[in-house]
Amino acid sequence: MSKPKIKTLGELKKSGYQSKTVKEEIRENLIKFIQKKQNPFSSILGYEETVIPDVERALLSRHNILFLGLRGQAKTRMAREMINLLDEWIPVVAGSEINDDPLAPISLFAREAIEEKGDETPVSWLHCSERYGEKLATPDVSVADLIGDVDPIKAANMRLSFADERVIHYGIIPRSHRSIFVINELPDLQARIQVALFNILQEGDIQIRGFKLRLPLDIMFVFTANPEDYTNRGSIVTPLKDRIASQIVTHYPKTIEVSRAITAQEADVLPEQLKKVEVPELCKLLIEQIAMEARKSEFVDQKSGVSARLTISAYENLVSTAERRALREGQAHTIVRLADFIGVVPAITGKIELVYEGEQEGPQNVAYRLMGQAIRSMFTQYFPDPQSFKKAGRDIEKARNRVNPYQPVIDWFGKGNELVLLQDAPDALYTQELYKVDGLYAAVKQYYPKADEVEISLLMEFLLHGLSEFSLISKKGVEAGGYSFGDILGSMMNMSLGADEEDE
Repeated sequence: MSKPKIKTLGELKKSGYQSKTVKEEIRENLIKFIQKKQNPFSSILGYEETVIPDVERALLSRHNILFLGLRGQAKTRMAREMINLLDEWIPVVAGSEINDDPLAPISLFAREAIEEKGDETPVSWLHCSERYGEKLATPDVSVADLIGDVDPIKAANMRLSFADERVIHYGIIPRSHRSIFVINELPDLQARIQVALFNILQEGDIQIRGFKLRLPLDIMFVFTANPEDYTNRGSIVTPLKDRIASQIVTHYPKTIEVSRAITAQEADVLPEQLKKVEVPELCKLLIEQIAMEARKSEFVDQKSGVSARLTISAYENLVSTAERRALREGQAHTIVRLADFIGVVPAITGKIELVYEGEQEGPQNVAYRLMGQAIRSMFTQYFPDPQSFKKAGRDIEKARNRVNPYQPVIDWFGKGNELVLLQDAPDALYTQELYKVDGLYAAVKQYYPKADEVEISLLMEFLLHGLSEFSLISKKGVEAGGYSFGDILGSMMNMSLGADEEDE
C-alpha cells in the first residue's frame, strides 16, 4: 500500500478515517491472519505449536506481554515480528514529537496546532516500520531516559519558566506513543525505575517531575527476561509483574530438524563460500547435535542456557575453515571434513557458561568433549552400535552368525599402525591416507554400497571418530591441526609409562 495523499486534518475527517488503539490494530490484523490460517510470525521456527498460540491469545486479549526464557530463544525477534500486525500507515500531527493522533491529540504542541489551524492542521503519515521502540535495560537507565525530564537548555533558549509544559523533554516511552515498545532484560532495570512503569501499564499515563500532566499513552508493551535473572542480577518487582497481563515461556528447539532449519535461516554464509565449500548432511546434523549435547552436559551451566547462536556461529566457522584450506591449497572446490570441526571450537567456547567442573576441565577441552559426545550420539544412526558386537561376543552362537565389521580396522591399529589426518591436508592426500587403513573402506561400503567417493571418504573418517568415542581405537589432537588415530591399548600403555617416568 502506497503512502496516503491526505495532507490536512480536514481531508482526514472527510476520508472517514477512524482512530484505533495499537492493541486494537494488532487484534484486528491478527484476526485476519488467523481466519486465513496464516502465521504472522513466519520467520520464527519451532514455536508453531507452543509459543505462537500463547502469543496470539495474549494479543487477542489486548495484553502487554512478558517473554520469559533463556538467552537465544528469539524473545526479541518475536517482539519485532509484531510490526507485521500493525496498520501500514497511520496519520500523525506533522511535527509532533510523540506521534499525536490528529483526531485525539494529547501533547500541548498538537492541541495548540489544531486549535490555531483547525482543519488546515498539517498531517503526515507514519509507516509501521517506524512504530517500534526498543530499550535494553541496564542499571544506569534513568526515569528521564524512559519517561522524560525538564530540559533547562530548552527553557533558556525559549525563555520559559520550568512550570511551562513546553520545557519537557520526552523520554523514549512517550516517543513510542501509538507504537510497540520493548524493554529487554527487564530484571536489570533498577527497582525504583520499574516502579515508574506502574502507572503507564495500569492507567496509561505518565508524570514528569511536578507537572500536572496526564498523557494517556497508547503503547503495546513487550518485556523480555531470563528466568535466572530473578536470583542473579535482579528481579522484576511483584507489582510490575502483576500488571503485565500475559507471561509467555519460550524454549530451545525441541528437535534437531527444527534447530537445523533455524541455523540454515540465520547463518550468514556468502554465496561465494557456498560455491567453494560443500557441507555434507552429516556435518550439518553434527553441528546441531553439539548444541543438544551442550544443553544436557554436566560441565555447562544449564541455568544460563545454550543459545541458538552457537549452532549459527559454528556453522559459519565450519564453512570458513574448509574455505581457508581450499584457498591455501589453490582448490576451486572442497568438502567439509570432520577435522574441520577444529575451527568450530571458538564458536562453542564463546557461547557456553561453565560450572566449576567445566572450568577445571577447561573451555577448549569441554568443547572437544561435546563434539565427541555428538559423534557418539549420531554414530549409531549411520553404523551398527559397536557395543552390540561385544554383547554378541559373549554368546558363541550369535558370534558365529554376526561378523564384527569394525574388527579389521581395530586389528590394523593393533599392529602398531598410526593414521594422522591433518585439517589442512589437500583433498587427494586426505583420501589417500584414509584408504591406508585395512577394512575401513569395506566397512563403509558394506552399509553404503551406492555412496560416491566423496561420501565414502567422509563416512570413513566418521567411522574412525566413532570407534574412538566407543574406546575401540585411540584419538588425540596434533599440533599441526588435525587428529592422530592409533591402538587404544598402546595409547593407554604409553600414558601409563609417561606417568611412571614422572613419578620417578
